[in-house]
Amino acid sequence: MSSDSKPVSPAYKWWVVGMLWFICFFNYADRQAISVVLPALKQEFGFTDTQLGLISSAFGYVYGSCALFAGFVADRAARRHLILGGCIFWSFVTVMTGWCSKLWHFVTVRALEGLGETFYFPASMSLVSDYHSKKTRSRAMSLHQSSVYAGTVLGSWIGAWLAMTHGWRWGFYLFGAGGLLIAVVLYAFLREPRRGQSEGDVVVQESPGFWVAVSDVLRAPTAWALMAVFVGANFVATIFLSWTPSFLVDKFDFKLTTAGLSGAAFIHLASAVSVPWAGVLADYLARQHVGGRILVQAGGLLVGAGFVWMVGSTRDVTTLLVCMTCFGICKGFYDAGIFASLYDVVPARSRATAAGLMNTVGWGLGSFGPFLTGWYADHGPHGSAIENKSHFISGSSLAYAGGAVVLIVAAMLWVKRDAARAMGEPLPGSTAPGVGR
Repeated sequence: MSSDSKPVSPAYKWWVVGMLWFICFFNYADRQAISVVLPALKQEFGFTDTQLGLISSAFGYVYGSCALFAGFVADRAARRHLILGGCIFWSFVTVMTGWCSKLWHFVTVRALEGLGETFYFPASMSLVSDYHSKKTRSRAMSLHQSSVYAGTVLGSWIGAWLAMTHGWRWGFYLFGAGGLLIAVVLYAFLREPRRGQSEGDVVVQESPGFWVAVSDVLRAPTAWALMAVFVGANFVATIFLSWTPSFLVDKFDFKLTTAGLSGAAFIHLASAVSVPWAGVLADYLARQHVGGRILVQAGGLLVGAGFVWMVGSTRDVTTLLVCMTCFGICKGFYDAGIFASLYDVVPARSRATAAGLMNTVGWGLGSFGPFLTGWYADHGPHGSAIENKSHFISGSSLAYAGGAVVLIVAAMLWVKRDAARAMGEPLPGSTAPGVGR
């Protein structure tokens, strides 16, 4: 593993965020393109809702199961190669999706895409944390997070438009080719930073052993809480990512192109607007209280729970769109701190492993959402598939509400001690140092 020894200009750390923004854009456009063509796949191949849910969930099963390994590798290898090489791999797999014609084809390419993309967030968030200290970390990561929403919105809309005008395969050809091109170009500009360079005097142990890295995460009760909440938040997010276009077509008679745009735009454009402001607020509150970032997340989940329930229960289009927008705003407040909050309680030496473990737990369990939604639509007790689906979406609001409670407890009881340990500072009430030094 090597790092670039060239001096880092104050502007370059923001250029890094910008470069990663484009990689992450294709990361999400590629994975979202499948959801808007589910109705087309159902019509052409006769897939059931359960089978469509399996296609949607296959990505998350592999993404989550491999994420811990990906994080451990990213703590030991050059992250720029994992980021850009991974983009080349998953972009080619996206192109392959256009060649599919059987159920096992779709499940296989979605699983392979999960394998390629699982390296991205552990490597990229660790890299960003080495360019941005606690003073700007939430802003940097929340700005990066806006690419998730841009990729989701445009992946949905462009994929749906191409499906309606040229056939469902062309969205995968377009996004796959775009990802390949951007990865090759950015190899000339993205540099590998020194581990922990944003932490000042903290001495970073290079390449900790696997169990050392994992124990750095698991010794912090706050990290356990953040991961548990991420499961519930991901459960809700994967349901909306996978099923919103079909939900709008089946329940509200939207056309496919309109459903693809509306299903992503109202939620994710609202998130894109709110997430930078949430990052600014989180950085400010973190200077006042070490749990400030977590409290911003908790507020987003608590308020958002009511809007999730309304999305599933309303029969009025105007109410639906308002609630989707408000849910998106709240989602942005939670998403802004996913990794910034985690990195407050994890030593710099193990941050990629921490992100990998977070994704393993969050995606490994949360990705059951699309499959369970499809299964409940086929087998639920409410008389029709769309009624069953509506009830399931409303019920998922409990994951948001419960998560808010867990985060508030963590911010009040555990985060101060966990943050001190991560930075190698004396623990509250003790003169013994933590593990960061």
